[in-house]
Amino acid sequence: MSPSAESVTAGSVAAETEKAGPVGRAVPPVLSARGIHRRFGSLVVLEGVDIALAPGEALGIVGPNGAGKTTLLDILSGAQAPSEGSVTFQGQDVTRWKVDRRCRGGIGRSHQVPRPFTGMTAYENVLVASVQGASHPRRAAQQHALDVLERCGLLGQANRPAAALTLLERKRLEMARALATDPQVLLLDEIAGGLTDAETDELIATIGQLRADGIAIIWIEHVLHALLRVIDRLVCLAQGRVLAEGEPAAVMSDPRVVEAYLGSAV
Repeated sequence: MSPSAESVTAGSVAAETEKAGPVGRAVPPVLSARGIHRRFGSLVVLEGVDIALAPGEALGIVGPNGAGKTTLLDILSGAQAPSEGSVTFQGQDVTRWKVDRRCRGGIGRSHQVPRPFTGMTAYENVLVASVQGASHPRRAAQQHALDVLERCGLLGQANRPAAALTLLERKRLEMARALATDPQVLLLDEIAGGLTDAETDELIATIGQLRADGIAIIWIEHVLHALLRVIDRLVCLAQGRVLAEGEPAAVMSDPRVVEAYLGSAV
């Protein structure tokens, strides 16, 4: 039986919904986007996308190639500006904030293809993020970088050049550099791509600990079995629009989502 309209909704529902707090009061989203459009000339990549992330929540975003997922993450992080719409972080309109300001404000970002400074060690990469992204004083930044490397399972590789790290280690380093900026929200772009099942399990354990530490997460991923083990809520994008959102199992069984992935409902 397909899910009902009440169990899976599309469009602006997430942006309108606030989670109940511990004493019954509504908790506003820590990060939200409303009416996001992104056009490149006549090409429409995103069209009227609304999303909202509650404090401490893990939100997954899926969709076929070309759905606009990475573009949405770019807009949330400040790497791109929307053609229309707004982005709000901690109740403040940050639509015009650039990447560096959003980073220092508490929005961290990893990339699908790791982007380390290959001529630096793992420690030096994280130290730069700690100093520049979080504005820690030099001495405090040094200890902070070591702490972040330990959280991400990279302390033993601290003095290795980034270019010599394995793919899993480079993925961990990508996360560590984002964490070194002290984010309240962490945006992950296909962090499990290219990993073996065993490596993915290791990464999931690390992400689970970050969640336990109270960091809110938006995670784009094609490795669905990894994503579904972590997230609270799921959004499916297709052709630049929110196709479905809600409880992960319900979204993945929605005929519209199945059709978007497979070409026909089954």
